[in-house]
Amino acid sequence: MIEDIVRTSGFLTLGSRLRRIGERLQADTQQFIDEAGLGIQAGQYPFLAAIDRGGPLTIGELAQSVGITQPGATRTVGQLLELELVAIEPSASDQRRKLVSLTPRGQELIDLSRAEIWPRIAAAVTDLCGSLDGPILDQLSAIEDGLAAAPLIRRAPAKETK
Repeated sequence: MIEDIVRTSGFLTLGSRLRRIGERLQADTQQFIDEAGLGIQAGQYPFLAAIDRGGPLTIGELAQSVGITQPGATRTVGQLLELELVAIEPSASDQRRKLVSLTPRGQELIDLSRAEIWPRIAAAVTDLCGSLDGPILDQLSAIEDGLAAAPLIRRAPAKETK
């Protein structure tokens, strides 16, 4: 078996390891989204959640809220516009400011997600990470091993059928 250099290099490759775990968690989260037929990407969820929580936000505020660059936020908002999940309008108080808000379709997606999808994802991640204890590198190993043993979709409570 070939050595997992990212895992065995400890703190030297911590950033790569965190990115790898993050990508795996996003891919697993995408399974929930695909199962529900929502037609969005896992990385778009935080934008919709930020707008839902904070009300209409500028691109800069969204970038800050999600923790990415402004060009990245602009790209994602453009994708959400194409999906008709958000709208952009000038601010009533300052016409130079453009505010991004949820469309009725976007709010419907958030409401469905909050009720049916997010609790399942949270339960799955809690199942994965709930018993972690000790040094961070050991915890990361436990997360990676846990994801290899059972992806998030298998850790979540069963989807309720109506």
